[in-house]
Amino acid sequence: MVDYLIVLWGFIMIALMGIGGFFMFRKFLKKLPKEDGKSNMDWEEYYMEQTRHMWEENEKTLLEELISPVPELFRDVARHKIASKIGEVALKKQQGKITQDILIEGYIIATPKRDHKFLRKKLKQKNIDVTPYEPFFEQSQSDYSTNWRERYYKK
Repeated sequence: MVDYLIVLWGFIMIALMGIGGFFMFRKFLKKLPKEDGKSNMDWEEYYMEQTRHMWEENEKTLLEELISPVPELFRDVARHKIASKIGEVALKKQQGKITQDILIEGYIIATPKRDHKFLRKKLKQKNIDVTPYEPFFEQSQSDYSTNWRERYYKK
């Protein structure tokens, strides 16, 4: 009986180490520099620093409500990624502050399509019309890359 527990504990430890290694490898890939010399994480940090002063309490509260379904363990990462995309949108539009429209637009673009159902529901609860944002729902990330099959079969 003790032998089985030791073997089971060994498999559990290997599985947990594999899961941890997977997430560490993903972070490593995000830190690799792209063609412009900066990594995705560098750009996220840049947009966060450039727009930190542009956030007001209402927008911070709305962002917290929108990321509430994300598990608490991953919420900080999601908040950072989404807020940096919102900041990028604000800078490209040359805005002086983050408005509700910019927040919603950046949130839509930063999140995959599978999360839009919750967003639509939350905006409806807050009596915010989603029709002006329909083009951004089309621009947002899809659940899979467009050419995932070709890359998969190329290997």
